Amino acid sequence: MENHQESPPRSNTKPPLRRIIRELLTSLLPALLLALLINTLVAEAALIDGPSMQPNLYTGFAILAEKVSYQLHSPQRGDVVLFDLPEKTQPLVKRVLALPGETIAVREGHTYINGRPLEEPWVTYFGGPDYPTTRVPADHVFVLGDNRRDSRDSRFFGPVPMEAIRGHVILILWPLDEARTMPQ
Repeated sequence: MENHQESPPRSNTKPPLRRIIRELLTSLLPALLLALLINTLVAEAALIDGPSMQPNLYTGFAILAEKVSYQLHSPQRGDVVLFDLPEKTQPLVKRVLALPGETIAVREGHTYINGRPLEEPWVTYFGGPDYPTTRVPADHVFVLGDNRRDSRDSRFFGPVPMEAIRGHVILILWPLDEARTMPQ
């Protein structure tokens, strides 16, 4: 006698398309919204493009700029900031040197604030164009690259409006062997 077992009916092992879409929307959409919210309100990552901040930041370094502190207070001298310029498609990274109402001059790459030389331990490469004594307007800051010989900064485009500043650079994320807090 032959042993015939009835096999159970085959179930469709593919989940229905609706279920797949629902699972994607319930897991992926909140993650995307959270990432967008963090990027808009809390912090933003950016890539360094160019030699203007050497030797502290090199081309290809990934940095993280936090956005919260400047809601509470203005940028401070020595802060490295991420900001926009109308004619640039990607944000720039430079160091704040002069604050609103101060006078600034740059001679042979050295900075003078209100007529006094500024101690700048972060600069290794002095030089580049001079900048005449100028008062920084209200709600603006004057920014320079740490590599004065090779930086397009406020000497070229003038003081940066506060509303153009996207954040305060606090971390170097990449490359991993360089990951650390941003040197001041």
